Formats: sequence, structure tokens, C-alpha cells
Amino acid sequence: MDTTSWLLLTYKVPPDPPKRRVALWRKLKGMGGIYLQNGVCLLPKNDDHVRQLKILENEICEMKGDSVILETVALDPSQEEKVVARFKADRDEQYEEFLDKCKDFEDEIAKEVAANHFTYAEVEENDADLKKLQHWLEKIRKLDFYGATLASEAQKRLGDCETLLDVYAHQVFDAQSENR
Repeated sequence: MDTTSWLLLTYKVPPDPPKRRVALWRKLKGMGGIYLQNGVCLLPKNDDHVRQLKILENEICEMKGDSVILETVALDPSQEEKVVARFKADRDEQYEEFLDKCKDFEDEIAKEVAANHFTYAEVEENDADLKKLQHWLEKIRKLDFYGATLASEAQKRLGDCETLLDVYAHQVFDAQSENR
């Protein structure tokens, strides 16, 4: 059996100013880390994470805090499954939020169609929103180290949004041609 290695960062930073603590938390969450408890963060071991944690170690030192970075493995397969489940749960939360925004996107286009609002400005606005969704899903996928359960649903839903915008754009082009 292959053993999964993780990087464990433990840190303690002064409570003030709080914005520096929050910035540190955001960076770790932005890397895809899970918190086992306050000041104890876990990431899959890879060269990029090692490098990023070393940079954060310096930032923590500049904050007059202290930290330790360790490489660790689970004691047994059930412990490893717990950790992997936490990573998947975090990503599934992000995928759920993404799916909600896809619904909002679909509802917006449905509202425009129902109102017979077929303008180039709406296509541009919806195209910008779609690009945001595409970028967001790519960010989530980069942090989906273990294949969260909602990953394929999110990808399919993004495809549905792309198709919906295509259909709406054609309706706009047709409507604009009729107005000339």
C-alpha cells in the first residue's frame, strides 16, 4: 500500500493585528489546506506546498509568531481515510457553492428570455459571468486533491451553463437581425 504523505504546519501568531492572522488563514485555505484545529493545518505533500509553507513560515516569523512544518503520515488506513474525507468535504462545500452560482446564472438567462430581453449588452454581461464561473471551477479543481464527489456534477453543470449561454446568444443575434 502506498502511504500518503502530508505536510503539517503548526503555528501560533499574536492576536493583533487580526488582519494578519486572517490573511494567513486565507492563504492556507487558498492552498487547499484543512485545519485539524486552530493553528494546525494539513496539506498533501508536494514541492509547491513545501515551497509555499516555507514562505509562510517566514511570514509567521515576521509576525513575531512561531511555526513548525512536519512531514507526516496517517497511523493506519482508517486515519488516512478520515483525512482524505476532510479534504473531499472541503472541496464539496466549494462545489456546492459553485453549483448554487450556476443556478443563479441559469435563472438570470431564463429571466432575460422570459422578458424578451435580447441585447448584446446582456450577452456580454452573461459571458463575463460565465468566465467567472469557468475560472472559479478551475480554482476549485486545482485544490481537489482527492476527487470530491461533486466534481463531475460541477463540470457537467458548467457545460450546461455554456450551452445555455450559446443558445441565448443565438436568440440575441436572431432578434438583433430582425430589428435591422
